[in-house]
Amino acid sequence: MFWNAKNGCVRIGDADMNYVSFGSGTDNLIMLPGLGDGLTTVKGMAFLMALLYRMYAKAYRVFIFSRRNDLKEDYSTRDMARDQAEAMKMLGIKSANILGISQGGMIAQYLAIDYPDLVEKLVLAVTLSKQNELIQNVVGNWISMAEHNDYKNLMIDTAERSYSERHLKRYRLLYPFLGITGRPKDFSRFIIQAKSCIHHNAYPELSKIQCPTLVIGGECDKIVGVDASREIADRIKFCEEYIYVQFGHAAYEEALDFNKRVLTFLSE
Repeated sequence: MFWNAKNGCVRIGDADMNYVSFGSGTDNLIMLPGLGDGLTTVKGMAFLMALLYRMYAKAYRVFIFSRRNDLKEDYSTRDMARDQAEAMKMLGIKSANILGISQGGMIAQYLAIDYPDLVEKLVLAVTLSKQNELIQNVVGNWISMAEHNDYKNLMIDTAERSYSERHLKRYRLLYPFLGITGRPKDFSRFIIQAKSCIHHNAYPELSKIQCPTLVIGGECDKIVGVDASREIADRIKFCEEYIYVQFGHAAYEEALDFNKRVLTFLSE
């Protein structure tokens, strides 16, 4: 396939984990997506992911992982980091650069804390390390919507809180059609992942992260808040920080220079 894109599944203990891989580089780059993984995994999405992130394909062998397929109640972001370390071991990935977005950034924090030898450089985008009132309210509301099978309003609220007004003007045209397709068979996976977000607290241990780190935030972030990025940057010794003034939680999608900024950091 194009960019050597492949769909894969790796066995970890009594479960399995879907991933996609692409690229022809010699170094490894692992991407950990956000809470949307609780609704749609990367299974079967190799070509689409390779197309979206083709900028990385020449320099890296890229892996994008979903969480394991049978998440249990009370599964934590630390548990997910343990799974990620095991998946890397099973695939023969001895170390990698890690890009964690939103909840993926929470998992990436524990991966760098608990398994430092696996992480070469770390990028934490629009994520947090400890709880605040904003995420408690937002994600708590999403959990309630999921428990009531209210997929349409869950998608609308996610969009309204993630994107800039300029982007929303186009996206709102799709609102009447939301919920017709894409609805998961059940929301248990999403709810478990969402609960792990509102219990995440790696802040006391961030000083254990010794690898070069880039923290990227959005000044207009209506999900985790921009102060969450600054808190992380202040606690990690070898850390750079960049805040997109005009964007919010979806800065990684809306900022045209986001991927270039990550590539520059990784290549330094």
